[in-house]
This record gives sequence, structure tokens and C-alpha cells, in this order.
Amino acid sequence: MAVDLEEDLIDLEICAALSGKIIQNAFLAQHRPQASHSTRYPSDFCALNTRSLHSFQECRLRLAENMRKSEKSLTVTFIAAAQGSSVVSSSAKVDFLKLQNGSDIRGVAVAGVEGEPVNLTEPVTEAIAAAFAAWLLNKKKADGWRRLRISIGHDSRISAHKLQNAVTLGITTAGHDVLQFGLASTPAMFNSTLTEDEINHCPVDGAIMITASHLPYNRNGLKFFTSDGGLNKADIKDILERASRIYEDSSHGSIKESEQTLKGEVTNVDYMSIYASDLVKAVRKSAGNKEKPLEGLHIVVDAGNGAGGFFVFCDRYVKEQDKVLKPLGAITTGSQFLEPDGMFPNHIPNPEDKTAMKAITQAVGDNKADLGIIFDTDVDRSAAVDSSGCELNRNRLIALMSAIVLEEHPGTTIVTDSVTSDGLTTFIENKLGGKHHRFKRGYKNVIDEAIRLNTIGEESHLAMETSGHGALKENHWLDDGAYLMVKLLNKLAAARILNRNVGSKVLTDLVEGLEEAPVTVEIRLKIDQNHADLKGGLLGWFSCQKRLSFCLSTPKRCCLEMKQDLIQGFSIIPAACLSWASQALCMTTGSFRDYGEAVLKHLENAISRDENLTKAPKNYEGLCFHVDVSCYTFNTQAPSKDDAIKLGLVVLTAASEFPALDITALNKFLQQ
Repeated sequence: MAVDLEEDLIDLEICAALSGKIIQNAFLAQHRPQASHSTRYPSDFCALNTRSLHSFQECRLRLAENMRKSEKSLTVTFIAAAQGSSVVSSSAKVDFLKLQNGSDIRGVAVAGVEGEPVNLTEPVTEAIAAAFAAWLLNKKKADGWRRLRISIGHDSRISAHKLQNAVTLGITTAGHDVLQFGLASTPAMFNSTLTEDEINHCPVDGAIMITASHLPYNRNGLKFFTSDGGLNKADIKDILERASRIYEDSSHGSIKESEQTLKGEVTNVDYMSIYASDLVKAVRKSAGNKEKPLEGLHIVVDAGNGAGGFFVFCDRYVKEQDKVLKPLGAITTGSQFLEPDGMFPNHIPNPEDKTAMKAITQAVGDNKADLGIIFDTDVDRSAAVDSSGCELNRNRLIALMSAIVLEEHPGTTIVTDSVTSDGLTTFIENKLGGKHHRFKRGYKNVIDEAIRLNTIGEESHLAMETSGHGALKENHWLDDGAYLMVKLLNKLAAARILNRNVGSKVLTDLVEGLEEAPVTVEIRLKIDQNHADLKGGLLGWFSCQKRLSFCLSTPKRCCLEMKQDLIQGFSIIPAACLSWASQALCMTTGSFRDYGEAVLKHLENAISRDENLTKAPKNYEGLCFHVDVSCYTFNTQAPSKDDAIKLGLVVLTAASEFPALDITALNKFLQQ
């Protein structure tokens, strides 16, 4: 059965046995009793300060509060809503390397989705945290053992607190101190390694963010930081290998607790107030240190029930003011989905998602706001909407940020992922006078390339993906969605010094002249993992090193690209383009790879016989086979729907020869 990462969330049943009583949330499906399993994570360390939640979250928090007061024999049961789901027990063999997702760690933390067994358990997470502490100690090259200070934050996911407990236990059992920040943003966690604040125990030696970005509720993960920035793929692999050894060496996959009191200390710190204060200072500085440079501007924020509510959220419990916009004088009425809710009931917190962008656009219109801002779950990505409803995301946001950066650093190189348009290249190079450097898709790839260019003498101040990840040299090359929005606010604040009546049009004017494809289409083509064409079990990671890219020589010169590599997307884009990419869990190294190579070979042969198709120049993208579920993506930007359909037909012809590919979505698009 094909599994789609984007399919609708299904009901999750969560039951807790506490003092002989069953607490069941009203949102959950009908309870089906199953045997419970004990846990050694009774929320000893959790400072559950997430407030103003929807009923699902409130019930969960009340349960957690009671759990802290209960005996250590407390049992918690997570019951899968679909048959076949299972939880990896602490005694089971765990392949830690399958948890690697590039420079992050990702896994399933909550049961409830068929075919997605829990693999990011508390014992596994505890081992990973202990491994990070060991890796960090080695990196610090200390003369022998010394106590480290590590900060921990999390987004709004429903598994956040139990994983925070596990991370805390793993670090403190190893003898190191923990600063718990509670609900936080990913960029703030990195900043805590740089902040000089002795009262709040900063800077820390390292930081861990518990998040899985915009992925469904059952997923979670870990991101790691030092003062040098986020860890790279090799670092993550090292940590996971260490974690595997710790897990195997320990009793039942869980680190043995010392007979004495834990050596590490746990301190709760309101770091988000410190981080937000720095953002406020940055905007005031750009406006000549004016106290309220945004006074009179109406700005609405959509946090998508993630961690971005701090930008505008007024905490009703402690009656504190908005942390960023209100101190700057902005009007924020009409802001929405600010309260953290890990079930994401309103829309996916993703600036690329059409429903999410429609929601913030409508909020701007309904409230007659000057500007709308939207964040993803952990606030490392963002987008905006101007007063006319024009979306400032993807190519437009890169163009806008390029215009701002090139005013400050004329002639600098703008590094982007390769799925950006030719129109953006023309805009950056011909209108703005900069240089556009396309590189491999993946925010870390883009950032690392910008850093590399600087080391060889080519000045670069901005690295940005169409997904909304954007990093500036001035901000330590950290992809920070809030900081990107601050750069926009800086521009508004500076403009209002000269004209108090200026609105977001000053931003829209900066992208005037950007040519964009009228039609953009993205379609997922599922792979049936159980199809007879795919036989064998899961063996692990592999990559296919073939790249195919072709241009359709029509009067409008469409571009077709079909590639296979470790990176995804498409490359140099004329009037229209197609990408064929895959992010997937791999089946047997032989059969699944052979199947993918056969698809590419078939397309290559078919195109070689078509005189209207020629190989496209330099590209970086292709098929990527990861771990668990397979999904190809048909991605096209075209001057007309007819051109997009022509490209779709090319893919359909090739894909139809491979029955394991579910081409239903592609057929539906072509029949419209």
C-alpha cells in the first residue's frame, strides 16, 4: 500500500492510566483497550509552561501536570488508531542511522499512522542526547572531562515534552547541565550559543531543538547547534553511531541511572524573551533608535499553531505584552493561530503550503492590514503578504531579500537552490546588479555553498531556498524566519522615517520587474511499496548517481529535467521546467534502485529519439532514495497550462510503463 507523507491526519488515540483512572481526550476516537507499557519518563524535568492551548493541548497539559505529581510507577499507553502500527520497544534492535535526515534527525514519535511504527522512542532519544554530549565534549577538546551546559527547546508537537524529558535525562545522567527553554524557535536555540548573559547562564556549549518542522503530528526530530552553527551530515552520523553504542551497551536500551543523585542540574530559562528583545533592538536601530518605528502599521501574524506566536502573542496568564511587534508600535489585531497546538488543526504550518498562504492572505484582507507574516512550526522559515494580497514567498521572497541585501552590499552573490526561476536570475543580475549562483537543493547545501564562496574570495551575503529558509552572513549564516521578517520590518521602519504614511508597497515595489511563470504545478506520484515489482526488505541507505536533463525545443522553449542523485528538484529553468524528484524510504538496495534506474533509463531512451528534446546544461538535482516511503514529485513552471500539460504527457508516457508508480494524480491534472 502506498503511503503519502502529506495525507490527512488520522485520529490518534492516547490513553493514560493514572491512579486507576483512564483520561481520554474528547478529540480522540473510540477507545479500544490494549496492554500498557511502563515508562521511566514521568515528566520529572518538564516545565510545562505552554499556555492558552486549544482543548486537545489543554487536556494533554493537565495530564502531564498530574503525571509529575504521580508515583514513579506511572504508566502511559499510546494506542495506534490503525492496525499494524507498532512501537519500538526499548529492548528492540534499533538502526540509528535510519533516523538521519541530512543534517537533522527525524523519526516517528507518536503511534497512530498505519505503516509508521514509532522509532524515535524515549530511550532512543536519551541515547542520542548522551551521544551529543559526548560528541560536544570531544569537540571542545577539553583536557579531560568537564561539565557542559546544553540548552533544550521544542516546538508545539504533542510529543515535545516526553522527548524533552528524555533529552534532559540523557544529558544530566552524563553529568552535564541543562537549560530548558520550553517552547522555542530553532533560530533562538542557535542564538543561545552566542548570547552573552551570565544571569541566564548563556552562552551555552551546545543546543538541541526538538522539532520536525512542518511534518505531521506523529513525527518529531532533533537539531543540534554549537557556536559554529548547525551540525553537518558527518557530525550527525558520528552522533548516531555513538548513540547506537550507548544504546546497545546500556540495560534494555536505556542509560543506567546513577545510584546517586544525577550530577547535571536543570534550570528553566525564559530565553525567548531575550531573543525577541534582540529582534526589537535590530528594528529600532534601523530606524535611528526610534522607540516605536512601526507605530500605526497594522501587521497580522499567522503562527500556524507552532512556536512563532511569540512574535505577537500576548500571554494572558502573566499579562505580558507582545514580545516583538507591540513594543515596536504595530497594531496586531487579527493575528491568528498563535496558540501552540501540536495537532495543527487550522493548516500545515508551512509557508509553501497553498492553504497556509491562503489563510494569511485572507487575514490581511479581512483586517485591512498593511502586512501579513507567516511562520513554519519552528520559525526557521517565513513568508509575507502585502496589503494588496500579493504573496511574498518562494521566488518573490528571494527577490525581495536580494533587493534589500544588494542595496547594502552592491554586487554580492546571491546563492539559491536550483529550483529558482530564470526570471529570478534576470532580476538579480540585470536589475539589481548582483550575481545569482544556483546550487543543490537543501538549506544546508545552499548555506554551506555561500560560506565556501566567501572563503575563496567571492563575496556572498545571502543564501536562500524557495522553501523559505534564508540565511544572512550578518546573522552568522543562520536560517532564521523571524530575522528575515525583521529585515523587511527594517525596510518599512526606515522608509517611514521619510514618509509616515508609507505601507508595505515599499516592499512590493522592490520586486517590481520580476518575471514569473504563470503556471506552477507540483504533483506527487506515489510508489506502491508492496507491488510485485519491488521485492525484498529494508536494507538501508543508497544513492543513485545518474543525472538526466533535457530541454524541449519549442517556440517557448520548455525544459524537461529527469535526474537521479542525492539532491532533489530542478536546475536551470527557461520558460518552463519539470523536475522529477524522489524523497523516499528505500527498499532492497538491488530491487528499488534498479527500479528507479529503469524508470530513468526508459525516459532517457524515449527522449533521445525525440528531435525536439536536448540535454539541458548544468544541474544539481535528482532522485533521492531515503528510508520508508517512496514519492516522486512532478514539478513544473510554465508560461501556460498547455505547456505544463505537454511536459506532463512526456512523464506520463514514461511512467505508464512502470506499474508500481501511482500516476493517478498526474492523470487527474492532465484531464482537467
